[in-house]
Amino acid sequence: MTFFMQMLVSGIVVGSIYALVALGFVLIYKASDALNLANGEFVLIGAYVCLTLITIFQIPFLLALAITLAVNAVIGLGVEKTVLRPLQNAPVISVIMATIGLASLLGGIVHLIWGHQTRTYPQIFPATPIRAGDLVITPVYLWSFVIVMTLLLLFTLFFKYSKMGLAMRAVADDQMAAQSMGISVKKVFAVTWAIASIVAAVGGVLLGNINGVNATMAIIGLTVLPVVILGGLDSIPGAIVGGFTIGIFQSMAGGYLDPMVGGGLKEVVPFILVVFILMLRPHGLFGKGGIERV
Repeated sequence: MTFFMQMLVSGIVVGSIYALVALGFVLIYKASDALNLANGEFVLIGAYVCLTLITIFQIPFLLALAITLAVNAVIGLGVEKTVLRPLQNAPVISVIMATIGLASLLGGIVHLIWGHQTRTYPQIFPATPIRAGDLVITPVYLWSFVIVMTLLLLFTLFFKYSKMGLAMRAVADDQMAAQSMGISVKKVFAVTWAIASIVAAVGGVLLGNINGVNATMAIIGLTVLPVVILGGLDSIPGAIVGGFTIGIFQSMAGGYLDPMVGGGLKEVVPFILVVFILMLRPHGLFGKGGIERV
């Protein structure tokens, strides 16, 4: 039972980070109907930038994190303006292919600057484990969960009550109608990419504190894809539920099934789960199916 609870806690924490990164994925899809396949590279850049500020420039963690978020926001704005804005009226497949090329470009830049070796964050969170009976919780897991849930709550309030949040929801529902009401679609797209890049950076920093940082962290972009498909590509609550679901199933598979098959099943389980869910609900758990006239 203790091992089960340990795997459950690990799955919840990692799943919460998946949910946060998936939030940016969903925002871009809702705004432009395109998949951002460079999401994993935004995560990787955020992790490396924060680590560099802490270890080389000796900047305190909170200030380094704030600078990292600003850097990623600028990158997101720059990508939207230089890569995505010229493709605003292009077919969706063109935008998707552009993000694939962007992923390769950003990945190459990361490898050129930071190399391939694994780097670890210095001790930022308390080292003394928290015990609840036989269950042992590492503080970095607890703090990561608290940070992610706080951010998810803040973003929920932002989307529901702020002027920009309402504009983003309007553009997601109907771009032409939003534009006719005086909403700048270009501005909304820019803010959407900036937010997506910011949440990716937070996810990268937290994962870096848990597992260290290397180029393979970018694979989270593929892991988050089943998350958003499971929850529904256009559903923010679905991204949150999908993140926790995938995180828990992945953790359980790593703890119970990987030792039986020699490893590797943990990475495959999210895709297997998505296939079964889509057989029952083709638009995901919370996605909205549309009616198309032909």
